[in-house]
Amino acid sequence: MKTVVYPGTFNPITNGHRDLIERAATIFDRVIVAVGTSKLKSTYAPLDKRVEVTKKVLADISNVEVTGFDGLLTDFVKQQGSNLILRGLRTVADFEYEFQLVAMNRVLAPDIETIFLAPSEEHSFISSTLVREIAAYGGDISAFVSPIVVKIMQELD
Repeated sequence: MKTVVYPGTFNPITNGHRDLIERAATIFDRVIVAVGTSKLKSTYAPLDKRVEVTKKVLADISNVEVTGFDGLLTDFVKQQGSNLILRGLRTVADFEYEFQLVAMNRVLAPDIETIFLAPSEEHSFISSTLVREIAAYGGDISAFVSPIVVKIMQELD
């Protein structure tokens, strides 16, 4: 059984994230969406709330599990019995950053491989950062996120 771990802060989960997860669910037997903490990012909600929202958004995909984690991704991947990390690439800037992560992860855990998927064209411009900014100014984010996320973001205002 092939398991892939798709990590992120999901700050919030967007339609672009869901697009990658849906496609990964057709490729792998099990997809673990790993909602993580980041010491470098501030988040719209605490970890447990982001996990809860992500679970609701992905509840209809049977071979997807959502869990929170705090720590090194390579340690988490091993704990899940996997050796595969899924990452999304939208831009050249993403590639440069992701390439650095791959190199670091290879030093930490040479047996773990990283696989990249690009989002569909209609989702390629969506980022959680832009969604949060639009929401902060009272803009309509419904084209970029699930109705569940729209409701949560409105409640947090």
